[in-house]
Amino acid sequence: MDEVTFKSDTVLSDVHLYTPNQRHLMVRLNSVGQPVFLSQFKLLWNEDSWADSGVEGGSHGGVCAEEAPPAGTDSTGSPSGCGRSSEGAGAQLDEDGDLDVVRRPRAASDSDPAGPSRDKVWRGALLLADYILFQWDLFQGRTVLELGAGTGLTSIVAATVAQTVYCTDVGADLLAMCQRNIALNSHLTAAGGGIVKVKELDWLKDDLCTDPEVPFSWSDEDVSDLYSHTTVLLAAEVFYDDDLTDALFKTLFRLAHKLKNACIAILSVEKRLNFTLRHLDVTCEAYDHFRSALHRLEKLAGGRRRFVVEPVEASFPQRLAYERIQQLELWKICVEPVT
Repeated sequence: MDEVTFKSDTVLSDVHLYTPNQRHLMVRLNSVGQPVFLSQFKLLWNEDSWADSGVEGGSHGGVCAEEAPPAGTDSTGSPSGCGRSSEGAGAQLDEDGDLDVVRRPRAASDSDPAGPSRDKVWRGALLLADYILFQWDLFQGRTVLELGAGTGLTSIVAATVAQTVYCTDVGADLLAMCQRNIALNSHLTAAGGGIVKVKELDWLKDDLCTDPEVPFSWSDEDVSDLYSHTTVLLAAEVFYDDDLTDALFKTLFRLAHKLKNACIAILSVEKRLNFTLRHLDVTCEAYDHFRSALHRLEKLAGGRRRFVVEPVEASFPQRLAYERIQQLELWKICVEPVT
């Protein structure tokens, strides 16, 4: 693809083709502003049911992210991740009348025929949001930085307990959408006094943009606050492209050495299966690259920071509406000063 052309209905598949040794699609989209997502939403939940940090019973229907219907559709369309499934109601057809084949079978333990639709949401962001709601004390009153926030959902959930959340990504259009989603959900963060600040943070650049003429740039006060008080970093579903994975880990390493306090990073990833011509088989090469990057980070020596990597067992209660498949993983990186 020599040129990137954006249309009103341009979207990205939730399964990205793996093309090694090339400049990948997402990097190129980032370089031109990435105005490809139409995912404005408002969280719907009963605040009385989740206000306490103890979650009982692992309810699966507590929270949904309601996305605005695309232009040209009516308001009756089911929101992504919260719509009713049509399984069991006959063959599913797409808008052209072709058979719409479900790519992943329903889990044997999922007996709810009206559960959330699948393959239409970034499940890793929802898994990370579930973790935030479960690990309430870890985020209470903290300063949090999310890298690659996308629609801003995880940042919004973090702001229900954190003091300040820096919601970062690249591209004015994408960041403006995050700002809109934050405004739509301001009632959730207002009660606890949490603040969400939308800023541009490009992993391919060494420094933060402080030019006041650039939308979503950093003020000197924000930069000082970020480096002085941040103790938690988040990243969800950003490990499907090798170039961006490498850039993310370089950014994480760079930030860890600029932050004044010890910190932890919570990373969410979905092991995505792709058929590759190189292997003529279904592989998880993007996931394997992510795991290799984790290993390299942990083995780094000679710096002022030590990185301790450990998996997080996804056995905590599920409070958001999504399919928690076994390919979803959480990883924790503890960043500590070398003594």
